[in-house]
Amino acid sequence: MPIRIPEQLPAQNVLLGENIFTMESNRAANQDIRPLKVGILNLMPNKIETEVQLLRLLSNTPLQIDVDFIRIDSQAPKNTPQSHMDAFYHDFSQVADKKYDGLIVTGAPLALLKYEDVKYWDTMTTILEWAQRHVNSTLYLCWAAHAAMYHFYNFTRTLRKEKFSGVFEHKVNDPHNELLRGFDPVFYAPHSRYGHIDTANYNSVDGLHVVAESEEVGAYIVASEDKRMVFVTGHPEYDADTLGDEYFRDVKAGQTPSIPKNYFTDNDPTKPPIVRWRSHGSLFFTNWLNYYVYQTTPYDLNQLAEKSQPKR
Repeated sequence: MPIRIPEQLPAQNVLLGENIFTMESNRAANQDIRPLKVGILNLMPNKIETEVQLLRLLSNTPLQIDVDFIRIDSQAPKNTPQSHMDAFYHDFSQVADKKYDGLIVTGAPLALLKYEDVKYWDTMTTILEWAQRHVNSTLYLCWAAHAAMYHFYNFTRTLRKEKFSGVFEHKVNDPHNELLRGFDPVFYAPHSRYGHIDTANYNSVDGLHVVAESEEVGAYIVASEDKRMVFVTGHPEYDADTLGDEYFRDVKAGQTPSIPKNYFTDNDPTKPPIVRWRSHGSLFFTNWLNYYVYQTTPYDLNQLAEKSQPKR
C-alpha cells in the first residue's frame, strides 16, 4: 500500500530500506482516488520509533492512506527532537474540525498512574469523545485501550505487581470476525504492561466481543459490534528488539525486571530474541484497515454518523 507521508519524515528512509512502498504528497495528488484519512495520536516518548513501527504495519494493503501525526500537548517529548515535532505533528486543536476514516491511539508509559493523575487526562477524554463523532473506526493500543475502557465503561484496571512482559500464546475466539481473517487458530503477540482488565468485564458489556485472548495474559483483541472501536491490550507493532530494549533499560536503571517470557532464545538475555508475532501483527492491521475502515467508511467523510454513546 502506498502510504502518503510528509516529505523528509525520518521514517521514510527506514521504510524504503525495508522495501516498503511510501509515496510523497506530490505523486499522490496525481492519483484519481480518495485516500483513507488516518490519524495517529502518538503518546509514546520515542515518537520516531513508534512512527516507523506503525507505518510499517499500515503498509500491506493496496489502499492509499494519508497519515496525520497528532500530539496531545505542547510539552517537548523526552526522546524526540522538538524540531521533529514542529515539522511533522499537529496539535489536536489543528485537527479537531477534521474527520478521519481511522484513528490509532498508541500506548503510553503511564502504567502506575491513576488516570486522573495523568497530566493530559482532560485532553485525552476530550479526544475520546471527539473520536465518537469524527472517526469511523478507532484502534486503541495497550494503555490507550485500558484508558478508553475506563472512560466509556467505568472499568478500572488492576495494577499487577509483576509486569506482563514477553511473547504469549493466544487463541482465536471468533474465527468469523473479520479482524482475524487469515489468522492461525493459535498465534503469538507481545505484551508489556502492568494493567489488567478481566475478560469477564469485557464480556459483560453489551456490544463488545473478546475475539482473541491468552490463558496467561487475558483478553487481547476486543471489538465492538459496529466496528467503531477496537481495543488491543498488547503490542503487535513492536520491533524485534523492543522488549529487549525495555528489559535492558530497566536493568541499567538498577531495577530487577523479570526476563520477558518466551522472548530470548533459551530465555537467555545474552541470546537474540525469537520473533514470531510479525506476520499476525501485519495481518491484523491489514484486516482492520480493510474491514473496519475502508469497507465501512463513507466516501464523503462529512456524512460520517456520530457513534451512539457507549452504555456505562
